[in-house]
Amino acid sequence: MTASLDLWPIGNCQVSALVDTSGAFVWGCIPRVDGDPFFSALLGGEMPREGLWAIDLEDRLETTQSYLRNTPILVTRHRDANGGEIEVLDFCPYLPRNGRTYRPVAYARIVRPIAGSPRIRMRLRPTCGWGNTCRMTIGGSNHIRYLSEAMTMRLTTSAPVGLVAEERAFRLEQAHYFFLGPDESFSGNLAETLERMLEATAAEWRHWVRGLATPVEWQDVVIRSAITLKLCQHEETGAIVAALTTSIPEHAGSQRNWDYRYCWIRDAYYTVQALNRLGALDVLEGYLAYLRNVVDNARGGHIQPLYGVLGEAKLDEGLAERLPGYRAMGPVRIGNAAWSQVQHDAYGQIVLSNTQAFLDQRLLRMSGLADFEALEKVGERAWALFDKPDAGLWELRTRQSVHTYSAAMCWAACDRLGNAAHAIGLDDRAAFWGERAAAIRERIEQAAWCPETERMSATFSGDDLDASVIQLLDLRFLAPDDPRFVSTLAAIEQGLRRGSHMLRYATEDDFGLPETAFNVCTFWLIEALHLTGRRAEARALYEEMLSRRTQSGLLSEDIDPATGELWGNYPQTYSLVGLINCAVLLSKPWNTVR
Repeated sequence: MTASLDLWPIGNCQVSALVDTSGAFVWGCIPRVDGDPFFSALLGGEMPREGLWAIDLEDRLETTQSYLRNTPILVTRHRDANGGEIEVLDFCPYLPRNGRTYRPVAYARIVRPIAGSPRIRMRLRPTCGWGNTCRMTIGGSNHIRYLSEAMTMRLTTSAPVGLVAEERAFRLEQAHYFFLGPDESFSGNLAETLERMLEATAAEWRHWVRGLATPVEWQDVVIRSAITLKLCQHEETGAIVAALTTSIPEHAGSQRNWDYRYCWIRDAYYTVQALNRLGALDVLEGYLAYLRNVVDNARGGHIQPLYGVLGEAKLDEGLAERLPGYRAMGPVRIGNAAWSQVQHDAYGQIVLSNTQAFLDQRLLRMSGLADFEALEKVGERAWALFDKPDAGLWELRTRQSVHTYSAAMCWAACDRLGNAAHAIGLDDRAAFWGERAAAIRERIEQAAWCPETERMSATFSGDDLDASVIQLLDLRFLAPDDPRFVSTLAAIEQGLRRGSHMLRYATEDDFGLPETAFNVCTFWLIEALHLTGRRAEARALYEEMLSRRTQSGLLSEDIDPATGELWGNYPQTYSLVGLINCAVLLSKPWNTVR
């Protein structure tokens, strides 16, 4: 068991699991990403004994891991001191069946002998009710049941079920198959069925990757990030979660432990923006369906910063007392109190996510007049609230300000509504929203600009440094050659850059001074460097960020600028978005290599 974030995600857009470098499942929730952790060892302290699924090779000497090309199917190879070798393939079935996608609440493992006379021992020790031991019953000659209030699970296997249940070692002389899924009889031949599932799942993912418009450089980075972002979508509803985990602290002992297994309007906007650049329209279409329901339920009123994957509005925050936390650094939180916060940038992100649907003729369902009228209600909220205090995108819990980023997102809501109106021939509405956007712009430029220090402040009538102000460039609020942006970028670099990494801010918040850098802020810096002409520096910084990834090619939310250690929830959609966006921006074009 490894006590780090060097983890390999598998999943099928319904459930997921994180596999550590020893090949053990250490995190995975049922019946969906925000559910009860059936595998909870990641939050089980320094030496967790439960909440895992390990396949141990006796006298193990070496372990190597990789994904099957262009899939989230993990291959782990173990070699022992006597020349024995085994291969373990881990995946969640994801394939077409009966006219729809088959993505069960299930995990599949195939264990094959490769060389010698290897002996294995299986430890399947799930938890139920946030850290409690699941009650186990042997249900016949080939399955074991695990009784959970969330969902009773059944392990169907070709291996000797008594040896599996009692964790006894046995010689692996043939391939064995394991299907951990709903408590129902497994139909068909287990071995043949799992082999077909493996082949079909690989084909489905490779077909999806084949449709991506990747840049010529860093294709492996982009493909792995895109696959993982897709794993963060709950395909049933289209919701996109910010991360697959909860309560990984931002730094050691920080108490900054949050549950990210929900759909933030902001994070999802950045995710679909990045995947749109690759042409992954299925993720956008699913998310737009989710957003339409969010907007309908709001009925023209308040939009929360986040919702549950089924659209739940109330996500009360509590503690899982039985779990000591990542490396025993609790607390472990369930739910997120940010649902009740006021964050005005959400209005802009809803409109920005929807704008493409008025223009892109590839979509199965383009947006029309009714959709525009629904979005106008969102725009009205943006207009009414753009200069009112909120908690900001960093979700400060004890104070509010008028945040420049939130105001700029409200400006973007009005500006893009004008674009959408023009696209469907409503020139009068286009002019109406254009006038409102101009008024918001004037107010931001007057209230956020500090002539004494020659920079845009993070708050109105203040002089605060915050990396989010760099996003004025991506929103097209400021141009890269605008002197105000150039001087603001210089000030942010001087105040927030720590070597190769960027802090969000460097002032005390609800938990004191932040100690780790926020990875997406570094990617925002890379984009700004490139667009302001510092291209060699941008490429060098991007390459350095690539070196910080885990073995699986991914990043968490935060990084220690001094040690390079990753912290925060994992895998983090923000960070994967940065990997994709910078690769697309910095890569040389395809026509230079043909």
